[in-house]
Amino acid sequence: MVFVSLALRATGLFIEYPELTRHGSQDYTQWPPCPANVSDFNASSGGHVVRPIDEGTETLQRKPKTNTSLHLWTLSVVTLFTMHVAGCGTAPTRNQVPESYSATAEIAGIPKARFWGDEPPPWLAKRLEATSEERRQRSPALYGRPHNYLAISGGGSNGAFGAGLLNGWTAAGTRPEFTLVTGISTGSLIAPFAFLGPNYDKVLEDVYTNYATADLLERRSWTELLNSDSFADTARLRAKIAEYVTEEVMEEIATERKKGRVLFIGTVNLDLARPVIWDIGRIAASGQPGALDLIRDVMLASASIPGAFPPVYIEVEAGGQVYDEMHVDGGTATQVFLYPLGVDWGDLLEKYAVPGRPHVYVIRNSKLAPEWKAMTPRLVPVVGRSVDSLIRTQGIGDMYRMYLGARRDDLDYHLAYIPDDFDVPSEEVFDPEYMKALYKRGYDLALDGYPWSLTPPDYTGPE
Repeated sequence: MVFVSLALRATGLFIEYPELTRHGSQDYTQWPPCPANVSDFNASSGGHVVRPIDEGTETLQRKPKTNTSLHLWTLSVVTLFTMHVAGCGTAPTRNQVPESYSATAEIAGIPKARFWGDEPPPWLAKRLEATSEERRQRSPALYGRPHNYLAISGGGSNGAFGAGLLNGWTAAGTRPEFTLVTGISTGSLIAPFAFLGPNYDKVLEDVYTNYATADLLERRSWTELLNSDSFADTARLRAKIAEYVTEEVMEEIATERKKGRVLFIGTVNLDLARPVIWDIGRIAASGQPGALDLIRDVMLASASIPGAFPPVYIEVEAGGQVYDEMHVDGGTATQVFLYPLGVDWGDLLEKYAVPGRPHVYVIRNSKLAPEWKAMTPRLVPVVGRSVDSLIRTQGIGDMYRMYLGARRDDLDYHLAYIPDDFDVPSEEVFDPEYMKALYKRGYDLALDGYPWSLTPPDYTGPE
């Protein structure tokens, strides 16, 4: 939340933080209209930690009680307010898609690379008109075989829970091969490796236990903020994605896509404020020279918290011209998804002669129960707590939506989430010690046979 601190100070607002730092002779707990050295600040999502950077720093600490994993989402509200009031700088230039083309723009060479997340894909009905033999040949992994679906939610560093659960599931010897895998936000960083199976369990462990905030994000300077679309630069995160999502990984995804297995990642097209579902397997199998970079960009966009991280600009074609679309964290639309509810999934299962009831596994990288907290009557705590509440309840609503869709389509629903008694504190946005503990908790639960919930929390209707 230090980024919020800087924005609020720039507009002449004073915030008192749970952890205070004095640097040399300057007291940052008092009234500086602008810090003398912006780079002296660092932050946590849970306790608003301001870290010293040299020996001349004296720190007065009050440790956060628990991890409030998504406090960075406060930036999506506070940033808009503070930067509007500041009225400084020049917005980055772009060549956005004109409104008249916004619904029809496509990725060059990959016309079915994505579709809107709030309506069925326009090409699906025609595809289902194919003969049984055509469907069998085109999608041997789908036709006449049992289906297992995996949906991985957002949650920032809480993605360590999902990574640990998947790896513990492997160790237990009961993890199935998934016909369909979806990921959003931090789930988008897990999904490709969950899709490819246990051979990539070590990647999941590395990603969610070995990196701290400074390995993934870089704070912008005060002068950069005036002309920027975010408080942090994600070039380091982009480099880490490129390190793990290699040409070999893309080729393996393409191989599975040709069998009919499906990998979806969700973003939000901010120009239209609509959810977008990207068919990563189709992109991987397209043979287009920019396919690998596009996959990396989609993963980064899905995890790019508005205001905190920069949007990702994706090149598209429309009307014979090249434009860009602005994409951000898919969690701004939904915390977890499987497929648009407008799809007649029952018809699809019948056309593909799927035996038995498919299993849906939903991993919610968050706690579900509300936690009591005495609120300080100041802007950042109030806004942060409000956004946390919005995200928690939005996630519960998403789980109910998926459950009701599963009942309608005759799917078996299974839900996993972070236990309410997990109380290890997190002292920064990506705290390796917190993530290691959460990874282990997920791993151990799955190794012992995860007690999947068969309904959303507090559901009392018919099962």
